[in-house]
Amino acid sequence: MYNFVWLITLLPLTGFVFLGLFGNRLKNEKLIGIIGSATVGLSFIFAFTLFLDMLQHPLEKPVIVNLFTWIQAGNFSIPISYQVDQLSIIYSLVITGVGFLIHIYSIGYMHGDRGFFRFFAYLNLFIFMMLNLVLGSTFLLTFVGWEGVGLSSYLLIGFWYDRKFEGTRITWTGQAANKAFIVNRIGDFGFLVAMFMIYVNFNTLSYQELHETLALNPFAYASTPVIIGITLLLFMAATGKSAQLPLAVWLPDAMAGPTPVSALIHAATMVTAGVFLLARNSLLFSLAPTTMLVIAVIGTLTAFFAATIGTVQNGIKKVLAYSTVSQLGFMFAALGVGAYTAAVFHVMTHAFFKGLLFLAAGSVMHGMHNEENIKKMGGLKKYMPSTYKTFYVATLAISGIPLFSGFFSKDEIMWQSFHEGSVLIWAILAMSALMTAFYMFRLVNLVFEGKERFDHKHIHPHESPKTMTVPLIVLAVLSAFGGFLGIPYALGFWFSHHPNFLDNFLHPIFKDANMVLGRSGLHHLAAAEYILMAVSVGIALFSIWVAYRWYKKDQNWTSPRKIADSIKPVHKVLWNKYYLDEIYYSVIIDPLLTTARSLLWKVVDVKIIDGLVNGLAKITIEFGEKIRKIQTGFAQTYAVYMLAGAVVLITWIIFSF
Repeated sequence: MYNFVWLITLLPLTGFVFLGLFGNRLKNEKLIGIIGSATVGLSFIFAFTLFLDMLQHPLEKPVIVNLFTWIQAGNFSIPISYQVDQLSIIYSLVITGVGFLIHIYSIGYMHGDRGFFRFFAYLNLFIFMMLNLVLGSTFLLTFVGWEGVGLSSYLLIGFWYDRKFEGTRITWTGQAANKAFIVNRIGDFGFLVAMFMIYVNFNTLSYQELHETLALNPFAYASTPVIIGITLLLFMAATGKSAQLPLAVWLPDAMAGPTPVSALIHAATMVTAGVFLLARNSLLFSLAPTTMLVIAVIGTLTAFFAATIGTVQNGIKKVLAYSTVSQLGFMFAALGVGAYTAAVFHVMTHAFFKGLLFLAAGSVMHGMHNEENIKKMGGLKKYMPSTYKTFYVATLAISGIPLFSGFFSKDEIMWQSFHEGSVLIWAILAMSALMTAFYMFRLVNLVFEGKERFDHKHIHPHESPKTMTVPLIVLAVLSAFGGFLGIPYALGFWFSHHPNFLDNFLHPIFKDANMVLGRSGLHHLAAAEYILMAVSVGIALFSIWVAYRWYKKDQNWTSPRKIADSIKPVHKVLWNKYYLDEIYYSVIIDPLLTTARSLLWKVVDVKIIDGLVNGLAKITIEFGEKIRKIQTGFAQTYAVYMLAGAVVLITWIIFSF
């Protein structure tokens, strides 16, 4: 059955090619939407079939499906081959499942757009590239998918290339797309160099061959400069794709694209590619404790950095964008302390509730004539009941309220960061969780509750069509109950003495890494875990209460205004996003542009290169002008020239002997 894994990637590719070539001729939005959605839906069905077979016949080692030889040069051979295992199948289900719902949603959201067929073609291309990223059995095929999703995101972020967009020194959506593309290239450089180092030192680019080589004698490689260098470079790649510090500046401005793009690329799939890369190479990273410490610190700081900024944002998508950066920080903090399963678990639940939040935000904007400022909304729940209810479910999930999906995955990360990391990491993540619940319920109260603050003459809020609300409902169900796939042992113990489903399912993937880290895989009930769980819930409830008092009960928002006035310098720093963009511009971008213009352009290009080319042309013209004068048109003159030439030849012949 696994030999047909190529169908999972082929179907979205077929949709992209067909819509790209013939979509403009179809003229029927419904047909285009069905074709684009069906290819991804069928891909999900094939992935789910493999998942069911994997449940019945658990894999102890990955299945490699070779399709054909891609590159052959001497002893160097790279096949196009897919690696089917528990990790790749979970990612494939998330990509195709959530991707299918977003395709359905886009039929209603993009209705009437002049580039309707092109949008669905780009979505299919993105799904194809993302599937190659997670299914590829070699670093090189993953890198193709890695670059492919970068290209697709560039096309989708800048889809409305002629629209204005307000960002840091950005005024058009095309500039936001450029920013995302360029920042990601910085991380991709690390991926390239890491691949060179892996091949030079291990003579392979295959994940499985590298894993088997390391597993033979892992401690011989532990903390060696080569391993530390490779892992740091791979983490550099992950910081770009997953928007971690210091490369987190691109994702908020990527909200310039249509809202389905934000949901698909920047919530459910692309930004979690960095988490996948680290999880796929868990054994490699476990052999580099220095790198893991760096990952834990960067992830924790990113979670706090983005959460603090999210508390002061007024754009509905901007709040969710910084929330995404913060949640990715949680995932990397988990990877840094060796909680690989918890990180993958949070990837899955985050795809549910954050995908839902973005789609619900798009539904709000759709009903509000593209208004994005939450201070110009209010009281929308009576106009958009389905959007409100689903948005509320997702908010409960991301806030970590018990029994919702985010509670289980976030609690597992918090516990592992305390147990395997440090109290400081846990404390910073706890503060980030507190602010997450606060800014999310601030968002709910300002958008859906309280008095109506929009212009009734020009804006008439309304619920979105079924093509948009049905995906919201499905994602709301997953956001509410998806966490039960990974109930923490401390809770699941009372129902079953076995590890949670996801932990058990992913055990073959991470068992060698856990062995290196000294984790037996056995779980013990700990009073500290229950205490931390209670603290986490208490923090969330306190934040919700504060947001309720400030933004729902207090219609004039006097409390937050007083606090903002009392800490104006802090508020200014948060409002300006810690001036990270400004630092990049002043330290890197502006000096490079100044150097490029004043030295490379005006001196090297204009004076040296252009001067050399133009000088040669001038010499040629002047020489031609001189030569032209011998063309007089008189036969006598030509006879003299011929006679002079004959004299020269005779003289040369005489004196040459």
